[in-house]
Amino acid sequence: MKVVILAGGMGSRISEESCLKPKPMIEIGERPILWHIMKWYASFGFQEFIICCGYKGHMIKDYFVNYNIYQEDTTYHINKSVEDMGQNCKESWRVTLVDTGLKTLTAGRILKARKYIGNESFMLTYGDGVSDVDINGLLACHKQSGKLVTITATQPEGRFGAIQMNEEGSVCGFKEKARKDQSFVNIGFMVMEPAVFQYLGDGSEMLEDSPFEKLVTDNQMNAYKHKGFWSPMDTVHDKAYLEQLWGQGKAPWRV
Repeated sequence: MKVVILAGGMGSRISEESCLKPKPMIEIGERPILWHIMKWYASFGFQEFIICCGYKGHMIKDYFVNYNIYQEDTTYHINKSVEDMGQNCKESWRVTLVDTGLKTLTAGRILKARKYIGNESFMLTYGDGVSDVDINGLLACHKQSGKLVTITATQPEGRFGAIQMNEEGSVCGFKEKARKDQSFVNIGFMVMEPAVFQYLGDGSEMLEDSPFEKLVTDNQMNAYKHKGFWSPMDTVHDKAYLEQLWGQGKAPWRV
């Protein structure tokens, strides 16, 4: 089964970094977050990836074209135009890089990758979040549901405490916002059947808008509840948090 990764957005909320590189190429522990996501899928045996490129997509392509050079010690014989390269690369990935356009919305990006996906089930996720989702559990849940789409849903960690006030506006106390009090959110890590393409229209909408609404109306969307770790990388603060986990050896998604 192929893994499709949406990696074409401009990442405006983390513009401090994305002005220089596409968001999926922003690094955690000196590796692009895209690499971290792919490593997690590969740990479950999924080695074939389709990456939907857009904004600064040439940098993603350059990374994979020169992947071995970036991973290994390399010796260049300049006068002979020959290079000696280590052969210790652990990945056996097959990566298809699709130029899906600069301003194409997510439904359109998937449509532009359709010819590489083929008429088979596929996985889909975003190129800017890491998790320790049980991919095997997700697939089992999807197959059992019999529906066209399964999304992974979780309750994020509470980031903000709630203030308790009376009617006069006096503060009575504070309460930390527990995870169980949070709403469920879609974190990606989806499984889709090929019939989903009929819901994407002409690709002029976000996947999460009309396509998802139509799937819900037709009772064709399932949710796999994830109780473990998940974090997006939307801001520089998110990046710093993920860097800290990685640096301390406490990254739950680390393979």
